[in-house]
Amino acid sequence: MAVQKLQGKRAIVTGGATGIGYGIAQRFIAEGAVVIISDIDQPGGIAAAQKLGPNCEFVQQDVSLPADWEHLFAVADERFSGLDIMVNVAGVTLMGTIEDMDVETWDKTMGINLRSCFLGCQGAIKLMKADGGGAIINMASVSSFKAQPELVAYNASKAGVDMMTKSVALHCARSGYGINVNSINPGVIQTDMLKKVISQVEDGEALMDSYKAMHPIGRIGEPEDVAAMAVYLASEEASFITGSAFTVDGALGLN
Repeated sequence: MAVQKLQGKRAIVTGGATGIGYGIAQRFIAEGAVVIISDIDQPGGIAAAQKLGPNCEFVQQDVSLPADWEHLFAVADERFSGLDIMVNVAGVTLMGTIEDMDVETWDKTMGINLRSCFLGCQGAIKLMKADGGGAIINMASVSSFKAQPELVAYNASKAGVDMMTKSVALHCARSGYGINVNSINPGVIQTDMLKKVISQVEDGEALMDSYKAMHPIGRIGEPEDVAAMAVYLASEEASFITGSAFTVDGALGLN
C-alpha cells in the first residue's frame, strides 16, 4: 500500500465546492489529510463536503471579507487545534480591457483574487507559527506573467498573488517560522470558472477551441493536474522549497 503523503495533516482549501479547489481537497483526503473546504456557494459546498466524506467539513465564506476569514480560522482552530496546510484557491475571472472595465469589476477581482490570499496567508501564519510551521499554497495563474488584453484585472490580480507569495515566503523564512509559501500557475483548467468565462463572450465554442490550441501539450488541464502539484508542495518532500512559483500549464506559458 502506498504511503499517504499528508497523513494526519490539517488543511483549509478555499473555493472547494468545485473545480481546482474540490480536486485538491479530494486528493488531500486521499493522502490522509483532514480538510475544511470553504466556498461562497453554500448548497454546492455542503454537497461537495458530503461527497468528500467524513474527513471533510464545509464552511461558507466570502473570501473578500475579513470577518469571514476570522470565522473560518476560528472553526479550524476549534476543530483542528491548529493548521498545517492553507491553500488559497477561490478566484474569479471577469473579462474586460483597460477601456471597458469599470471600477466595480476591478475592485471585485482584486478582492476575490488578491485580498483573499493576503487574508488567508495572514490568518494561516498566526495559527501555523504557534504550532511548528506548515505550508501555504496560493493559486496564481499563467496570467501572472502572460498578458492578455481582455484580462486587465485578472492579469494584475494574479501577478500580485505571485509577488505577494514571494514576500510572504521571505518573511516567514527570515522569521524562522518553518512555514513554506509557494504558488501554482495553472494553465486553462476544465472547471466551472472556465464555463463562466466562456459564457461571457458571444462565441464561447470558438473561445474554447482557441484555449485548447494555446496548449502545446494538446489539451487543457484537469483539476487533478493541479492537485498533484499541491500535494507535493504540502508534503515533507517540499520542505526546502519556498518563495517559488510552479507552472502547471501544458506549456501554455511558452506558446
